[in-house]
Amino acid sequence: MIRSNRRLTIREISEELNISYGSVQNILTTDLNMRQVSAKFVPPVLMVNRKQRRLSFSLELRDRATSDSSFLGNVITGDETWTCGYDPETRVQSSQWKSPSSPRAKKAHQSRSNIKVVMIVFFYLDGIVRAEFVLRNITVNSEYYKGLLVCLRNNVHRK
Repeated sequence: MIRSNRRLTIREISEELNISYGSVQNILTTDLNMRQVSAKFVPPVLMVNRKQRRLSFSLELRDRATSDSSFLGNVITGDETWTCGYDPETRVQSSQWKSPSSPRAKKAHQSRSNIKVVMIVFFYLDGIVRAEFVLRNITVNSEYYKGLLVCLRNNVHRK
């Protein structure tokens, strides 16, 4: 059963064979000396023409970077990531009056909120050019990026 489908869970095997969960776990780990491991992430195999295109582009960038010392200063790249919202309290906001005999004030540990947003950041050699938080229920698609790139171009012209 395991040899035909190695992704079966202990619960699925126990239900299929009508054996207790612990017995199946004991048989797999002790008797058969098996253990459950996660599969490695393997990137997709690229076609030959795509590999060649990536290689030529990388070599061109390398040549431009070595021949022109200011080339990397003109490169802007971007990244997007999921971030959790925080409600930080500044030091001034958390300050309070106390008498000499009162106990020391305690500040609650900041906890992540359940609000997750996408943050898109464009940066270059000297720092961040533009950072944008995507509002909830907004789909990040080609139209959204088109508008974002127009704003980025305006920021670059200003700087």
